[in-house]
Amino acid sequence: MNTVSPSAIALSVVVPVYNEQDGLGALFARLYPALDALGERYEILFVNDGSRDRSAALLAEQQRARPDVTRVILFNGNYGQHMAILAGFEHCRGRVVVTLDADLQNPPEEIGRLVAKMAEGYDYVGTIRRKRQDSWFRRHASRWMNLLREKITHVRMTDQGCMLRAYGRDVVDTINRCSEVNTFVPALAYTFSLRPTEIEVGHEERAAGESKYSLFKLVRLNFDLVTGFSLMPLQFMSFLGIALALASGALFVLLMIDRLLFGSQVQGVFTLFAITFCLLGVLLFSMGLLGEYVGRIYEQVRGRPRYVVQAVLDDTEVPAAGADAPARAADGAGAR
Repeated sequence: MNTVSPSAIALSVVVPVYNEQDGLGALFARLYPALDALGERYEILFVNDGSRDRSAALLAEQQRARPDVTRVILFNGNYGQHMAILAGFEHCRGRVVVTLDADLQNPPEEIGRLVAKMAEGYDYVGTIRRKRQDSWFRRHASRWMNLLREKITHVRMTDQGCMLRAYGRDVVDTINRCSEVNTFVPALAYTFSLRPTEIEVGHEERAAGESKYSLFKLVRLNFDLVTGFSLMPLQFMSFLGIALALASGALFVLLMIDRLLFGSQVQGVFTLFAITFCLLGVLLFSMGLLGEYVGRIYEQVRGRPRYVVQAVLDDTEVPAAGADAPARAADGAGAR
């Protein structure tokens, strides 16, 4: 990482990019003027997450067009949005770091409001999408998952799906010291922040392309969030198992008494089948939940890199104690 003075750059903007070739032109046209208007020294880090379209080429062209403030990190494959953000965190140099999706659903013009809020002494600023431009199902599913996640993890984020957020330098440095393979960056930052807050921001329809989060990926993301920040699901299934064992024992005793008093009866066989299938369903779910935690341990102990950086396009010069920070190009090794 570049060694710079903490006061050299006021703002770093980290933008994960995955197959966004159709919308990058509009993003460039709005993002740079919005940051220039702030009057602060800034840098933009685009992290190409293994895009299969022309996104990497467009980012390289933009880096050549604005080499003074633009840096591009190129992954050798697709590792996911949160891994892209973590790579941006490890390379960024600003006192305040803002994450922004490339799809323009969160207006870049809102970045100034986050920076102003951070100036009030907060070290983490979350956001809530105002008049969210998503489908009815997605809005309500997100609200239900937010409520469930808060009950389980005690991480209080009103809108966990909004990636437009601001992080203080101390919070980013603490996140960089974490080595967990599966994580949820906003929740991780919330646990490390001393003075978090939230503000409302605008939300627009996608400028181009389509959402990268399918229903399966959304469920997968929430599994990572819940299992990464709480043991409550395991504890709940343990208590449920105890309750079902006691209920099953009581039912067995009741059936034995009924058989001794009234003889063999066939009428309740389907009820027993239903109870058996219910118990089997609970058992299979419990095994899957346990497997989720074991799988996380398995991925962690292998010690593989969380992502592999193919190259870093960086021509920026940042003075640090009388020296210029050199441009870097990665050698293909993992970030860890």
